[in-house]
Parts: sequence; C-alpha cells; structure tokens
Amino acid sequence: MQNLACRKKRLSRKLIGERLISKMADHEQKAVTTDVSSGDMIFQPILEDGVFRFDCPPSDRDAAYPSLSFINSKDRETPIMSHKAPLYTPTFECLFEKQIVKIELPSGTSFYGTGEVSGQLERAGKSVFTWNTDAYGYGPGTTSLYQSHPWVIAVLPNGEALGVLADTTQRCEIDLRKESRIQFVAPSSYPVITFGPFPSPTAVLIALSHAIGSVFMPPKWSLGYQQCRWSYDSDKRVLEIARTFREKGIPCDVIWMDIDYMDGFRCFTFDKACPPLVSSERFPNPKSLVDDLHQNGFKAIWMLDPGIKHEEGYFVYDSGSKSDVWTQKADGRPFVGEVWPGPCVFPDFTQSKVRSWWANLVKDFTSNGVDGIWNDMNEPSVFKAVTKTMPESNIHRGDDELGGCQNHSYYHNVYGMLMARSTYEGMKLANENKRPFVLTRAGFIGSQRYAATWTGDNLSNWEHLHMSISMVLQLVSN
Repeated sequence: MQNLACRKKRLSRKLIGERLISKMADHEQKAVTTDVSSGDMIFQPILEDGVFRFDCPPSDRDAAYPSLSFINSKDRETPIMSHKAPLYTPTFECLFEKQIVKIELPSGTSFYGTGEVSGQLERAGKSVFTWNTDAYGYGPGTTSLYQSHPWVIAVLPNGEALGVLADTTQRCEIDLRKESRIQFVAPSSYPVITFGPFPSPTAVLIALSHAIGSVFMPPKWSLGYQQCRWSYDSDKRVLEIARTFREKGIPCDVIWMDIDYMDGFRCFTFDKACPPLVSSERFPNPKSLVDDLHQNGFKAIWMLDPGIKHEEGYFVYDSGSKSDVWTQKADGRPFVGEVWPGPCVFPDFTQSKVRSWWANLVKDFTSNGVDGIWNDMNEPSVFKAVTKTMPESNIHRGDDELGGCQNHSYYHNVYGMLMARSTYEGMKLANENKRPFVLTRAGFIGSQRYAATWTGDNLSNWEHLHMSISMVLQLVSN
C-alpha cells in the first residue's frame, strides 16, 4: 500500500492517479497469476540492429516501470523495423513475485561487467547483488558495493560478444556461478535488453552507449593528478599542501576539500569558527582560498553530502522544509537518520521540483569559487542502521516518468545518480559555458552521463591497489 503522501499526490492529479492505481492493480494481479509461469521470453527489436528487448508474457511489457538507465526511456518502449532475430533467447520463471531470467550460452563463454565490483576481472563463478552499499574496507568477496550495474558482457568462444542488461532499479542478483549461464533474479517485472552478438566487446559497448549514454565531457583540468585526503581542516593546511607540491616539483592540478571545511558538517556552509589550539579561523574566506589555489595552478573541488542537518534556523533545512522536499517515512513524516552532522533529513531527488531546489543551492554555492563538486554518502548512507541505509518502506514521491510514487526499495539504487544529476544541473546553471565536474560515490548504470566515480572507501594496502585495477576496468565496460 502507498502512504498518505502518495494518495494526496494522486488526488491532486486525479486522472494520473487513477491510471497509476490501475497500473499497480494490474501489476499485483499479474504477480498472482504468473507465480508459476515460465518459458521463453518474447522479443522486440529496439534502438538499432542487433539490440532486442525481452519480456515475459505480453502483459509484463505494460507492467514494467520506466527505464532510468536509458538516456530516453521511450527508446526502450519503441520497436523498430528489423528482419533480424536474436541468436540467444532468455528463458524466464516467475516465482513468488520474483522474475528469474536465464541465458544459456556456448560452453567456454567468459563473463565480464557487473559494474563496480571487487574481485577478479573475469566474473565467471561470481554472484553479485545490485544494492548500493556503504562498504568501507570492502574485500575481494564483498557482493554489494557503492554502485549498481545489472549488466554482463559475455565473450563467446568464437570471439564475438553479447551484452545483457537487466533493466531494473531494484535489488537484483547477477548469478554467474554456473558455467556459460547468466541468471538475473529481481522483483517482477522487468525487461532484459541484449546487445549483439557483435564482432567484439568494443562493438557491444558502443551499442550500449547509444542506449545509456557516454561519459560526460570532463573539463581538461580534471584529467591530471588530483590530491585528496580527509584531514585538511583549515585553509592554511590546504595552502601548505599546495605549496609543498610546488616546492617538490610534483605535478598536481586539483586539491579536494572533504567535510572538514563545513560548519558542523552542514552542507553549503563554511566553518569560520576558531577551533581549540588554532590561532586562526578554519575557512574564513573560501573565495580567497580558491583564488590563491588558482594563482598556483590548482583547481578546488568541494564535498556535498545528501544528509541535511535537521535543525531549524539552518537555511538549507528551512528552505527544504518550506518546499516539502524531504524523503518521507511510510506515515508521511520526513525520515530522520543519523549521518555526519547528527540527525539529518534527505532530499527526495526523484521529484523534479527537488532536483531544481538542489540545483539552485549548487548554483549559489559555486559563487565561492567552487570548480567541482564531490557527492559522497549518497547510497544513501545512514549511521546507526543495521542496513546502513534508510528503511525500504520510506516513500519517494517520484515523477511519473521515473516510476511515480514508490517505496525506497524501488529508488534506492538510483538515489545517488539522481543526486549527481541535480548537482550537475546546478553547475550548468552557474555557468553554461563551463564543463561541470561532479564526482559521485553512489551510482547506477547511466550515471556516467552526469558524474565520474571512484572505487569508494578502500584501504591503503597492496590488496586494495591490486583490486582497483579490475574495478576500474569493469567500470569502463559499463
């Protein structure tokens, strides 16, 4: 059942609401009637030659939610004229409201992809769960990290390659433990998109990029060496780091500011207090700091987290509360969870009005000389929670084109992507003639349109350095 906030939204737009309720009722009825169904999936060619959309029975095509991975969700819904037929047809089984999809491939097929994951480059024998997770100090066997990419590249024995995307935002198991078989398990119902087989993995990735987009064009300065470490607690320390790089002749183009620069970890603020045993303020004039960095050939990137301190009188909290932007609990009240500032509320980036609200905050923030923005903790991470995130029963009053009003389990994996999108759009508002630079920890397949990423909270040891190589290559293959 949907919460009071969802029902209010539907009542305010009666016709849309009735259609959503009808769709949900159809979806629920389908889940009951297809609990024991199985067979070959049905296909339609989409996008371009060699790309196919597969669904379970025809009713499932209508029950599937919009694509958040595609640049344009309509591309996934629109068949094209093609005389080609797929060489490999997935089979499905619907059991207890789960859709199990299997693709059997020739013996000797090897698997790659699955996104930002730890472990070996070749993924055969592995099982991954797409559920964005704050996974500090992860190891080679960790099954869920900070991003979700329900995507596999299969390299066939003849050298051709096939790409397979389970186009669902919900928790999905990618099971590659059986030889030459891809299996997806996720809540019903979702389409599967195949790309190829094409002559090479490169051709598969080109076709995938036509669906989900390519990486945003970064500013040239972001391609050089960048220095980032949590501990730069004052502008004097930042300038000391910059000066030392120049004195030692070590090339460096960017210095990053972690949450130390904030006033009590409140986003969009600067700490101007005098801390104990320090004779000067921490960040009294960020614009002056950035000017000094620029004069010495550095750019400056600053962190913004989604957790907004639950505190009246704090301008971001007051503005957001006035505009009703917070993610809600099932009872319709704003969800409050613990993060760095203490009790926090979280913007509901699934709504266009919230993304616009955040983008305008970013626009104003850049006037301090901000060159780039770093979105962290946006799985979203929540302290003192067994799950490390907000409850799945929380409610997002999402735009209809994203899937409408849904609980958190539907939007969890795209929360970070939507935050990065809002941040990117805010930087464009600030200066449309500059290429924005955004870095995000959490993401979904398609988030490369808005932000770069990194391999999360690793450790300074040889094992993590070794793992980083295959992790980066897997991200390149998505």
